Amino acid sequence: MRIIFHNLVTLEQAIERLLKFAKPLGSEEVDITEAYGRVLATDIVAPVDVPPFDRSTVDGYAVIAESTYGASELTPVELELVGRVEAGEWPSVEVHMGEAVEIATGAPLPRGANAVVMVEYSQERDGKVRVFRSVAPGENVMSAGSDISAGEVVLKKCTRLTAREIGVLAALGIRRVSVIKKPRVSIISTGNELIPPGATLSFGKLYDVNSYSLAAAVREAGGIPILHGIVKDDEKEYRTALQKALLTSDVVLISGGTSAGVADLTYRVLGELGEVLFHGIMVKPGKPTLAAVVNDKVVVGLPGYPSSALMIFHIIVRPYLLQLQCLEPESAMVVRAKLAYSIEGAKGRRALYPVVLVMRDNEYRAYPLYAESGAISVLARSDGYITVPENVEFLQEGEEVEVYLFERYKPAELYFIGSHDPLLDSILAKHNVKAVYVGSMGGLMALKRGEADIAGCHIYDPETGVYNIPFVKKLGIRNVAVVGLFEREQGLILQKGNPKSVRGIEDFIRPDIVIVNRPRGTGTRALLDALLDSLAKKLNMPLEELTKKIKGYTYEVKTHTAVAAAVAQGRADVGIGVRFAAELYGLEFMPLGWEQYDLVVKRDVLDKTLDIVEEVLQNLPPGYRRYEWSNKIKFEN
Repeated sequence: MRIIFHNLVTLEQAIERLLKFAKPLGSEEVDITEAYGRVLATDIVAPVDVPPFDRSTVDGYAVIAESTYGASELTPVELELVGRVEAGEWPSVEVHMGEAVEIATGAPLPRGANAVVMVEYSQERDGKVRVFRSVAPGENVMSAGSDISAGEVVLKKCTRLTAREIGVLAALGIRRVSVIKKPRVSIISTGNELIPPGATLSFGKLYDVNSYSLAAAVREAGGIPILHGIVKDDEKEYRTALQKALLTSDVVLISGGTSAGVADLTYRVLGELGEVLFHGIMVKPGKPTLAAVVNDKVVVGLPGYPSSALMIFHIIVRPYLLQLQCLEPESAMVVRAKLAYSIEGAKGRRALYPVVLVMRDNEYRAYPLYAESGAISVLARSDGYITVPENVEFLQEGEEVEVYLFERYKPAELYFIGSHDPLLDSILAKHNVKAVYVGSMGGLMALKRGEADIAGCHIYDPETGVYNIPFVKKLGIRNVAVVGLFEREQGLILQKGNPKSVRGIEDFIRPDIVIVNRPRGTGTRALLDALLDSLAKKLNMPLEELTKKIKGYTYEVKTHTAVAAAVAQGRADVGIGVRFAAELYGLEFMPLGWEQYDLVVKRDVLDKTLDIVEEVLQNLPPGYRRYEWSNKIKFEN
């Protein structure tokens, strides 16, 4: 009997029919030494900050940056050497103005210091350190939590683990990880003409190519190939091999026996044992391809010609195997994009910048991620990297660059750019939302440029007493709505038991108090500066003079949990942050009040955003609460 092809399907239809049967295979736990190439079965939430303490990124001298101002080769600044700290030990000495502590790369920063002078710009003699170049606060320092923030969803479920992600897991102290099981794929080659490689090739015989090429393709797709060898064109032998394969695997691939020849058995046998999904595809080569479901398992009959079998595998089988593992097929490895902002070169060296890609109107915008020394999380978050040649000093905003992708770029449904919040981050991770955290003002600017769909903001305007809306108006951002999300409780984060008896902001100017601050442009920094401005007026002194009296005012960290880490480790006595961070570290929390955290949203994605907002508001933890504008539009422009 000769099979006639009827009702041929398109490639898209063939793929769609297979993907309907892409059921999850379950999970298993593996050691991170065996996790390369595996796929995460759950989100990875950071249990600790990375790094866990403020540390030096160079060999040199830990100082108070202000002590070095004015230093040059002609007019060096002389500091008193008061101690040394090596990597792996905790410093017992405190740095004051005019003092320096010798420090090794990776060693914890001693209390009081806010910068490190590179050894190349210093000279030590007779207990003194001469500094030939001034440093700025935070220079050559990697602060606690600046790479990864405790409580952050650092790797999402369905992420394929490469060297970068495994480095993240190791940095978090995670030794075993839950991964999706690999699909076991049986491979059967059919045909009386086939012999295994290595055998003597007699007249009329061909070496079995498909068993080995398909096995390699299965491995590339993350599966485990099981070779069943060559099966003759005999129905009994064919059925036996197929039934054995179904018992030992999740998917079965059969090459040959799919055309309209009299010896072809696949269509007839699969039709008797299960349901044929399609027989014949509108493509050349590969027309005789078929697929069926037998005992809830997918069986695919591929063409016998090796080139046809391999091409059809990559077009329709590979996407199915990847989806069994919660993965999608890769795209081209290089894309062209326009820079979101200018970046500098490395002065004689080739600079590599990890980037996050945002797609707008079929055009990529590349957001370079500035990584501090030793930072790992930047690579995990990025889509790829760009290069700045050795002879280029900088690349301008809007300049076109080539992005070398780490994996296939996955366009997001929504792009969130703005201020980080740990609760919101945990919800965004459940949706097809790409988040880039650049602070409230950075988010508003991205929204104005058309790169963001949503900007998270909590900027207080002291002139009007209103959050966020005045800045949307001042920047002239059009076609957006400001949606109330929640209020967060901000307050003083203090050491357990409050040993310094800090009563409020007025104690920040005490000589025995060291604070930890947030960067300019963040809502928390704006809150502190507003409170200090009120205090300065009360004390009848300029704000600049007041801030000079505050130890640690120029000591800045990137996240709320980094503030808590600095206090918990004694680097600082107090800082301002959200209650969540204080409770995470078991610290005291003295409320200052509640701040409004809003979302500034493009009108055309407002409905989708409101759904996310309602999800966030369903179970608010301590330190968060609804307010009158939660899930409501406060302003439209």
